[in-house]
Amino acid sequence: MTTSDVRGLEQLERAVLDDTASLASALRQCLMLGGYAHHEELRAWALKELEGYPAADELPSYRKVPAALEVELTLYLPDQIIQGTTRRISVVQLPQSARERGIGESAPIRQGVRELEGLLAISDRMIRLSPPGSAEYVLEMTREQQQNGHESTEITALNWAIAKPSIEGVLDHIRTRLTQFVSEVRAAMPAGQQNPDPNQIDSAAQQALNISGGDNSTFHITAPNAKADRGGTASANVNEPAPAAPQPWWHRTSVIWTAVAAIAAIAGVIATVIVAK
Repeated sequence: MTTSDVRGLEQLERAVLDDTASLASALRQCLMLGGYAHHEELRAWALKELEGYPAADELPSYRKVPAALEVELTLYLPDQIIQGTTRRISVVQLPQSARERGIGESAPIRQGVRELEGLLAISDRMIRLSPPGSAEYVLEMTREQQQNGHESTEITALNWAIAKPSIEGVLDHIRTRLTQFVSEVRAAMPAGQQNPDPNQIDSAAQQALNISGGDNSTFHITAPNAKADRGGTASANVNEPAPAAPQPWWHRTSVIWTAVAAIAAIAGVIATVIVAK
């Protein structure tokens, strides 16, 4: 194979350096470059970033971001139903089955980059994703609160609430890795060489992405933790010791719901008077 067999480096370089261009476009350029270089591991990485990571796959560290746990509630009051109330909860307030599964204040971002770009485009501040098995967990939480005598409250959803900059950080990390990959290829090319050869592509992939090459090599990515660590301050309480034998949040907030019911009743009376006038 001659050096001219590996084409597409210039197109990839332009794509990764253009912050206004879609990251998905740059990854497709990387996918083509990996094809020209016959580098299966590079192509596999680019394809996973494009299409998303299956549930069975271990995620790179940069795709695990801090996330707050939230529940959505429906409150059934006399002559009134209040829907869409959102409340933050802690890990210890999750059902045991959810905690055993590893659901906590860190969200795995498995979506492809185009989907992530779309989520960012329609979100102002927070992005909400449902943990796997959330439908089962909300039923269990509703059953538990009913057993504690709070039949008027129904949990309708369990979500991870993720700050928009955390998702932006995931995409920025991928673009930076691609930029480093191009930089490593350029550094390996002597003056006057127009296109890289497969060995230079393989060496750059190992340096920038920790993707090992070779026929029997394994596909492995080890990403720097700078982005995840930067966002970690939002979830500093994750490592705090859990309080002993905490009461369910619906038990601790029954006074709040009583107040809400009273306020709703007063509001109803005021509305009646206004209509009568």
